[in-house]
Amino acid sequence: MPAHPPDILRLRHKLLLLAGRTMDFDFTAEQNRFREELREFLKAEVPVEKQEVFGHLTEEQYQFGRDINRKLAEQGWLAIGWPKEHGGGGKGPIEQGILNEDLGYWRVPKSGSIGLGIVGPAIMVFGTEDQKDRYLSPIAKGEVEYCQGFSEPNVGSDLGSLELQAERDGDEYVLNGSKMFTSYAFHADYMYLLARTDPQAQKHRGISLFIADLKTPGIDLSPLPYINGEMAAQTTFDNVRLPLSCLIGEENRGWYHAMTTLDYERSGLWRYANVRRVFDDFSTFCQDSAPDGGQPLADHPLVRHQLARRRLGMETWKLLCWNVAWMQSSGAVPNAEASIAFLYGSEERLRFAEMAMEVLGPYATLKNGSPMAPILGNIEGIHREAMHLHGAGTTEIHRNIIAQRGLGMPR
Repeated sequence: MPAHPPDILRLRHKLLLLAGRTMDFDFTAEQNRFREELREFLKAEVPVEKQEVFGHLTEEQYQFGRDINRKLAEQGWLAIGWPKEHGGGGKGPIEQGILNEDLGYWRVPKSGSIGLGIVGPAIMVFGTEDQKDRYLSPIAKGEVEYCQGFSEPNVGSDLGSLELQAERDGDEYVLNGSKMFTSYAFHADYMYLLARTDPQAQKHRGISLFIADLKTPGIDLSPLPYINGEMAAQTTFDNVRLPLSCLIGEENRGWYHAMTTLDYERSGLWRYANVRRVFDDFSTFCQDSAPDGGQPLADHPLVRHQLARRRLGMETWKLLCWNVAWMQSSGAVPNAEASIAFLYGSEERLRFAEMAMEVLGPYATLKNGSPMAPILGNIEGIHREAMHLHGAGTTEIHRNIIAQRGLGMPR
């Protein structure tokens, strides 16, 4: 019996094709100029002491990230991939990817990502002209923050079973229920949410998409701390009244609208680069020093071997992310490919964090603020964050997407 049955080999070959279609690895001269200008800007505006530390995001750092976004907007860069008529830079996914990668590598505290990557594209495709005029410009200028209301206390990966009710009452919708794991909720101005508008319809067909002002009476936020140091919320809706103008797209078609626009910005380049910066800092630390003042860690063959393996992993992750951006720039919808990049990145981040903890030993457990903590305590922080494997979908959900939408396997 062969070591690999033919059907397994065919699946493996198809996976490789999904993850590695022919891609142009070169930027244009104009794109390279943009990257150089952006890096000069970040070098001047983002000193080390202002950069985010994994697992240690402070209010001051978050506000600094908002300030950087506004300055990027003044340069026309924050929404560089958006059409000019919507307040963007008129470029495309490659330029947006360059921006996201460099922001991640310079550890600029993240803000505005829900509005820029998800809400804005949804409004461009499904919104009315009035909604485009009202919502898009503030997002492109970095003036507002959005949070996403999808998960619920009893509903996580199976979003089609969501329970938040939105009942039509004249020229308003009345919302009752709650949302869970609402990241950015305490900084957000608006929530981009899904609610059930037809309880009698089949699971995915009675759901609608809304934007809710979080100052609306009846909305209440309860703190929900994450293991990575961030503060999310459980959001409760008690007879919350939203005008009809808050409905995005068609009533009862919200599930399909949301799933379409989730594919717009899913390259994951910010996330990759954020981790890659810690890996690069860790590699330099291993080559130059040792926590106990003895022989540099990289002098040990096993440490060099582990660093080489993780460097290959980081390069693979980078290419998977850029493959998504390239497909978007080519007009393709990178559904399974985005899940490949996300899943691989989640697992590579954990592999790196575990390796670094083993190499540094007890020193790796020291948090930011300890004088003995290597590289500002980022190893302790990234190890905590690497345990958070369910952001943007659990690993099981992404495996299902790859299997069903990428490989054509049955449910």
